[in-house]
Amino acid sequence: MRTSAMVVALFLIGSGDVGPAPAALGQTGAGWVTLFDGKNLDQFVATGDADWHIVDGVLEATKARGFLVSKQSYTDFEMRGDVWATTQSNAGFLFRITNPKDPGIENGYELNINDERKDQSGRTGSIVNVAPPLVKFDSGGKWTTVEIRAVGPKMTARLNGTLTAEATDAKYPRGPVALQAAGGLVRYRNVQIREVK
Repeated sequence: MRTSAMVVALFLIGSGDVGPAPAALGQTGAGWVTLFDGKNLDQFVATGDADWHIVDGVLEATKARGFLVSKQSYTDFEMRGDVWATTQSNAGFLFRITNPKDPGIENGYELNINDERKDQSGRTGSIVNVAPPLVKFDSGGKWTTVEIRAVGPKMTARLNGTLTAEATDAKYPRGPVALQAAGGLVRYRNVQIREVK
């Protein structure tokens, strides 16, 4: 009896490591869709002049100004990804863009990554022109995990788990998301999104 109980216990412990069956291409668990997988930019359309390239599975650009705009539009969603920038660099995650050919804070929302921005109300962690940062978070010279949640007019942003911005704003209800290169060296990896029903 004791032996069979141990076998069952070992089986249960071992089966926890197996995980779910492989998902469809571009999909991850719990509804997450991979936008950048370290291999290609098939989920995006490039606009502007940035020199996007992939180095060892990491997306980077050194030339401004440009965007990688998702081919799909989103209304209610959660988005996450890692970004690396210098203290002088200008990167960002844009969302609900209404003019995909010319993305910007004039026609969408931006979670900014820009430690030394002249107007510090729009520095790293802010949703530019909508919500100033709740805390001073410096991202320069390190990988930072960005999490954005937008459901209806309510939006939140977190950097490495710290809530940096929250807002209620209904100007832009739906649109693509985008990665930004607006000055200096910027890098991205592990970019994923899932729709919230």
